[in-house]
Amino acid sequence: MKHALMTAAALAGALLASASPALAKTAYDGVWLFDDTPPTPGVTMMEVTSKGGKIAGSVTTQWYGPVEMINPHLEGGVLKFEARNLNDRDHLTRQWSVAIEGGQAHLKGQIWESEIDSTGRPGTAKDAKARAFQFASLPALGAPIPSKLAATPPMGWSSWNKFADHIDDKTVRAMADAMVSSGLRDAGYVYINIDDGWQGTRDASGVLQPNAKFPDMKALTDYVHSKGLKIGIYSSQGPKTCAGYIGSYGHVKQDAKSFADWGFDYLKYDLCSGEWFYADADTVKRSYYEMGKALQETGRDIVFSLCEYGRFDVGGWGRDVGGVLWRTTGDITDDYPTMAKIGFDKNGSAAFAGPHGWNDPDMLEIGNGGMSADEYRTHMSLWAMSAAPLMMGHDLSKMSPETLAMLTNRRVIAVDQDALGVQGKALRKAGALEVWSKPLADRRVALALFNRGDSAASLALTPADAGLRAVDGVEDLWSGARSGALPAAYTVPGHGVVLLAVHGPKAD
Repeated sequence: MKHALMTAAALAGALLASASPALAKTAYDGVWLFDDTPPTPGVTMMEVTSKGGKIAGSVTTQWYGPVEMINPHLEGGVLKFEARNLNDRDHLTRQWSVAIEGGQAHLKGQIWESEIDSTGRPGTAKDAKARAFQFASLPALGAPIPSKLAATPPMGWSSWNKFADHIDDKTVRAMADAMVSSGLRDAGYVYINIDDGWQGTRDASGVLQPNAKFPDMKALTDYVHSKGLKIGIYSSQGPKTCAGYIGSYGHVKQDAKSFADWGFDYLKYDLCSGEWFYADADTVKRSYYEMGKALQETGRDIVFSLCEYGRFDVGGWGRDVGGVLWRTTGDITDDYPTMAKIGFDKNGSAAFAGPHGWNDPDMLEIGNGGMSADEYRTHMSLWAMSAAPLMMGHDLSKMSPETLAMLTNRRVIAVDQDALGVQGKALRKAGALEVWSKPLADRRVALALFNRGDSAASLALTPADAGLRAVDGVEDLWSGARSGALPAAYTVPGHGVVLLAVHGPKAD
């Protein structure tokens, strides 16, 4: 192979030496077709031209369409260039190279998380036309289309954290069964949500079909509904989803109709490859408006979940595009530092939260095993105090009694589901300790003492922390213990929480 590369370089060099100084043409000029790149992101074609001493070109991907070559040039007979890494959260460029070997183009580079090492064959102008990326246009923003769904934060289960794209019809049914038999449904969890990995291909009419793991979507939704539950599905406004499956780009209305016809009640819409096409506040907002409008036009009540990683101040416009919840951050992982960073610092502005519209700090990791019991109680308490959606992400069929008790604690759930819909926030900090407050509809106040440190610490609460002149009753929401007054101080375990509901004298 090394000899072949040297031969190709020598050949290209000879071509250059015989060419005019204007560099009329190189051995790389023309269309090159690639069929062996990984589906994520999938390079399908390279086009190169040279004119007036300058080389120009692009590589076309399934995820991002044509990507312009930056500073393409010949170096030792090898075509080298840079290209944007394309994930808009990563503004770096990557080095690419192409070498001609035996009449084929050997392409190497990187897009997003994929290493490209592929061999392409020469193509024609007709081939280029057939493989040309089909761009979709966005509609203009119309009048706001706020939803009337989800007066309280949605509660349920999502497949991604535990199963990623290894999800199928059988597993979804098993999770629905476990939701009921465990008592989770009766505690308020009602959504069974299929995340990425269900998509197959589009038929001749452009209608998206599920893959072989989901042989009959309507039968599946009927089964979940028969359990007294609701069911959700996932897509992306980009050409591909985060896991490399087909997205809704160019087929928004078709997909919305399919989701409604199949009987889905919830859609998580993930920016993913769409962030290359929709990279500013206006286009991102319009892309969500397009799907929000399409969902409402189906006539079916479908909760619309905006997964845009908290970008472009989504809380200020999420309701206007039909959103019922909107992500405040990137993905959560099952470890305390990530969970705490999101829960304490990236849970969205309280000004935007309330009935029919909720800040979403991502799914719950409780039960997946990466944190201690104290840390999971902090996780649940933070989400409850934040009026966040409670979407479980573990295997419901294999819960420990401790996990089930934590997730079904009705006193804690009531804080999250309180009718006022107020998002709690930090009142004061003392070293590693934080005191949070959240008013409740029954005139009590939820108070949370969080310890972000590694060791146990003590802190005193006062009636003023609850906005009261005196405290006449205290309930520990995790244990259920009640008392008539605040103690001298509370001891909070490292990475732990004390969660209370307090009320003042009736005159207050």
